[in-house]
Amino acid sequence: MKKCIVTVVGKDSVGIIAKVCSYLAENNINILDISQTIVDGYFNMVAVTDVDNSAKELELVSEELRSLGLQIGVDIHCQSQEIFEKMHRL
Repeated sequence: MKKCIVTVVGKDSVGIIAKVCSYLAENNINILDISQTIVDGYFNMVAVTDVDNSAKELELVSEELRSLGLQIGVDIHCQSQEIFEKMHRL
């Protein structure tokens, strides 16, 4: 299983989860685990996803999610699980 971590951060607005999850579903990317919070009007979401069945390369998925984030006013990052864990190791 090839996992990637999707993070979404920005000012809260209607439809953020719907738009991100719709993109993932349209690209056959399964959400394995998801957590979201809103603190003082700021939205934060982290999703662990399985990209094995997506026809797109992870690099393209990452670029398209970044573009989607610009459209809806949030920052979206998608990284392979290995890179994410190495970057966030204490």
